[in-house]
Amino acid sequence: MYWSITQQITHHSISGCIMNPGDLIGSGTISGNEKESWGSLMEISWAGKEPVKLSNGEERTFLQNGDTLIMRGYAEKDGQKIGFGEC
Repeated sequence: MYWSITQQITHHSISGCIMNPGDLIGSGTISGNEKESWGSLMEISWAGKEPVKLSNGEERTFLQNGDTLIMRGYAEKDGQKIGFGEC
């Protein structure tokens, strides 16, 4: 990660954009070196060269108009989870 969370919030808010409780701040994809650890569609499709097969049989290299994307996330430590639900 290039920018710290403090720098990201500063960059977001310095122009007057209001921050509210519950706002999500994305740091981008943090992936590993192995294919199984890649996190973005750009990485998984090898920049559009290798289509990803979806559960309905369709293939994608990039999102298309009309596609629905669901994000889920949480952090876990010592058996405790905190997350933002489904977006």
